[in-house]
Amino acid sequence: MPHSMYRSSHLLAGVMTCAVLCFSPAMSAPLRHERGTSLKDNRRKPQSLPKQSSPLTKPEVITVTAANHAPATSHPAGQTTYSSDRSNFGNQVGQSVADMVVTIPGVSFTQGNGPRDTVVSVRGSGDRQSYGLKNLQVLEDGFPMTQPDGTARADLIDPHAYQGMDVFEGPASTLYGNYAINGAINFRTRKGTDIHGLELGSDFGSFGMFNNYATLGLGNQRYDLMVFASDVRGNGSIANSRYNTSTENVRLRVNLTSSDRLILKFVNNVTDASLPVRLSLNQYHANPYQNGCYNTSNSRAGCASVNLLVNGRYGGKVAMSPEAAGLGRFDRRTVTGLRWEHDFNEQTTWRNQFTYDQRHVDQPTSPTSFVGPYNSYNVSSDVTNHARIGATSLDTFGGLSFDYLDYGYQTYNIMPLGGATRGAMSSASYGHQSNIGARFQEDWHFAPGWHAVVGLGGTYSDIGATETLYGYSASGMNSQYVTANRFYFNLAPEGALIYDPSEHWTFHTRVGTAYGTPSSSNFFITPQGQYGNNTQLKSQTSVGVDLGADWHPTATTHLQVTGFYEFYNNELVNQSAGVNAVGAYTFNAPASQHRGIVLGADWKPLPHTLPGGRISLNYTYDNQVYTKYTEVLSNSTASKRFSRSGKYIPGVIPNFLNARFLYDQPSGPLEGVGGYAEVTWRDAYWLDNANRLKALGYALLNLEMHYDPPARMGWAHRLHWYFEVQNVTNQTYVSGATNISDQLQANGQEATAATLMNSTGSIYAGSPRAYFGGLRIKL
Repeated sequence: MPHSMYRSSHLLAGVMTCAVLCFSPAMSAPLRHERGTSLKDNRRKPQSLPKQSSPLTKPEVITVTAANHAPATSHPAGQTTYSSDRSNFGNQVGQSVADMVVTIPGVSFTQGNGPRDTVVSVRGSGDRQSYGLKNLQVLEDGFPMTQPDGTARADLIDPHAYQGMDVFEGPASTLYGNYAINGAINFRTRKGTDIHGLELGSDFGSFGMFNNYATLGLGNQRYDLMVFASDVRGNGSIANSRYNTSTENVRLRVNLTSSDRLILKFVNNVTDASLPVRLSLNQYHANPYQNGCYNTSNSRAGCASVNLLVNGRYGGKVAMSPEAAGLGRFDRRTVTGLRWEHDFNEQTTWRNQFTYDQRHVDQPTSPTSFVGPYNSYNVSSDVTNHARIGATSLDTFGGLSFDYLDYGYQTYNIMPLGGATRGAMSSASYGHQSNIGARFQEDWHFAPGWHAVVGLGGTYSDIGATETLYGYSASGMNSQYVTANRFYFNLAPEGALIYDPSEHWTFHTRVGTAYGTPSSSNFFITPQGQYGNNTQLKSQTSVGVDLGADWHPTATTHLQVTGFYEFYNNELVNQSAGVNAVGAYTFNAPASQHRGIVLGADWKPLPHTLPGGRISLNYTYDNQVYTKYTEVLSNSTASKRFSRSGKYIPGVIPNFLNARFLYDQPSGPLEGVGGYAEVTWRDAYWLDNANRLKALGYALLNLEMHYDPPARMGWAHRLHWYFEVQNVTNQTYVSGATNISDQLQANGQEATAATLMNSTGSIYAGSPRAYFGGLRIKL
């Protein structure tokens, strides 16, 4: 089960060897730095370790040989934090980041635009998005994976390359700056010293899925190298969802001296994916997997299509299926980063980091094709100091950062000739976005068992962009210009209090703040889903209160619960205008509130009679409502205003539950055999601001079985295999749904649910029953 963390680390010098159990109920989320050590916080007395080893995992022996160099951004003091390590996802197919986050309390996910484009949501952060990881700051090994416009995508993530991830939940702009409106995520790749050799693996399964991957790990006291590469391909369960994705991931740490370290990071991903269009609810019910839809002239009921200009410029249109039109995503993402860490002494560490990130997109995903590069640069410098003030300790963190994005993209009308043939250019946009930020945090352990946290962060953002819109007719071409020059300044203070009355209890409370500016792409999509002027958007801001407890009364029981209440101003919400629109429309809701409960539990009910058995559970209740928002709807003759105050914010899953029943045989002839049964339940959720139409909820059953031969098996010990069945009951379910626009009918009334069920651009169906297997060998 993921472990929670609400505290900070302290100075630990000398040499200490300790045994840390992966499922220790007394263990916080590990605090890691680039020298590979795990350190614990400065508490009134040391945390106790379990009296006996877990039968599920072997003790991990960690030798600490230096001070803690980890900055506050890798272990934000006071922030509600949950972590998941490789033991939670390393035994399964690992198709996408969804396999990594499913066991983390407070985190949910939906299907984005492509096989690995999973929309990860922390407390509902991404539930209103159709792609990517939004309203979050995403890091990998401490390097930024979110570009300056707030865009991060999960296509880069092949779970086989990772040791674990840490999720920092709640408003987090004090430390993470712009777009950390609902928190931050740090993915941690595997260490070379842990791999210690070469691993080769293959996954295979339903719908033509095949993933070949290799991991090389080397290291000693002077360096640590991890090199990962994979190539995954498949046909997908929906028509026109074929894909081929390759990923390379490299991390190298070199100890130049006893006080200086260099860390090099490189990630490259190429995605070549055909893409179906999102369906209306009626289309989903009639034909969720879009079978028999290639030819629109004789297609089956429920088939989706796009309307394409016959000559690529103006005039008549023809309907084509996504497969016949050649819709898809052909994208490349390359990230290169370098960090230098210098220890002035055992108490103070200085870090300087540079990251270059290029995202090149070629996306004929609608009647227009979106093409262009996004080049971004990120520079940061920070200092971490651990000091003693009498009998108390004080951890201080301060940093500066600057990031810059320049882009130039064009959109082209798609012609009905197949292969996403480009017609005339429909728009061109050029611009930049920069963010200059400063952050500061103090963590004071002012009494035994108590510590307080205060912090302040701020960002100045500059967004400048121009868009040229092209219109065509028999008489020629005309153009229209839209310009956006916006400047934003936002501050984010925070405060937290943590109390550890005993080794079994931790109580925490926090008041955090956050902000997120619009991105340039938000400025140029109108409510009709067409290119135009939407430059009036404001920054969204939030203030949130967390109150929680962590209880581990025995070595076999661990319970975590956090309640949150967050107040939003000018919340940015997206909604789709249909598949024949060029994009989703973004608007500011003046006031809204998010409140809920996050619960995690880990329990070994029969530690003596069934020592390999364990139950892991996480549950999230997320209630989000508009408290001040009036929506204007228009038809061809009139406009009317409708209050949405008190309405639920669409797209937000109100209840999410994951429960795993696990067993690993700890000894005997079947030692190494294990598996789990997993139930994932999502509640139904609203799709429109008027709360007239819902996406139906579902419960899925997955089964997994694996075998890790014990050391006594000799060479066979190097083999690992698994087999799993997903969606055992073969349910048809909604794996992703974007918000849809309400409509004003000719009679001046809002459209009913029956009408909205024909609104396209919303639904992706999840996979039917699927079988997967895999084999990994260590050389």
